[in-house]
Amino acid sequence: MRYRRAKTPGSTYFFTVVTYQRQRIFQDADAVAVLRAAFGDVKASLPFEIDAIALLPDHLHCILTLPEGDADFSTRWRLIKGKFSRRCPMRYQRGQSESRRRKGEKAVWQRRFWEHQIRDETDFARHVDYIHYNPVRHGLVDAPKDWPYSSFHRAVRQGIYPIDWGSNEAIVFPDSVGHE
Repeated sequence: MRYRRAKTPGSTYFFTVVTYQRQRIFQDADAVAVLRAAFGDVKASLPFEIDAIALLPDHLHCILTLPEGDADFSTRWRLIKGKFSRRCPMRYQRGQSESRRRKGEKAVWQRRFWEHQIRDETDFARHVDYIHYNPVRHGLVDAPKDWPYSSFHRAVRQGIYPIDWGSNEAIVFPDSVGHE
């Protein structure tokens, strides 16, 4: 894994993206498959690297690196969220406000996302750890290895983590890492 510095084209960013009213959409395997397809579709037309990701029932955290010469993460998120919203199961498209109806938005995602530009290798490593440990923090599993919707197993294969990382003791993060 790597990072690129500066809020310039080709940078690396940590994101938190949350579902509308914290709906637990991603406990549904069909919804997870639709989101994966949305990421793939957007990545095919507007490339980016997914350095780390964890998809929880009502939000996701990820680190994306944009290509050299490109700083437009907002369009990528707009397209990912839009493609998912058009294809997701109808039961999750609930309670649209008048404002959302006027803008043609479905009530699937919170309108905004939280973004943090990765500053250096230490910041990158802390945010990758935060992402992979997040399912444990939320009480969904006892260890990162037990969560199926994360890049943790890829990181284990790459030799970044031992398979039992985060299994035997709680990992504590500074307040400056992550956002929910």
